[in-house]
Amino acid sequence: MSVEKRVEATAKNIEGKVQEIIGDLSGNPQDKAEGQAKQAEAQVIHTTENIKDEVKKVIE
Repeated sequence: MSVEKRVEATAKNIEGKVQEIIGDLSGNPQDKAEGQAKQAEAQVIHTTENIKDEVKKVIE
């Protein structure tokens, strides 16, 4: 498990949520979409780290 990667993903997720909310409030669809994309990217990182953890458990 890479704690650094998980922290990075969590920060990206928060940044994406804030950007999505700002885009929604300002009516800027590009900001909203970019925020959603950052959240999706963060989820991929978390899922990858979870898979790595499970593989390590199986190997051990």
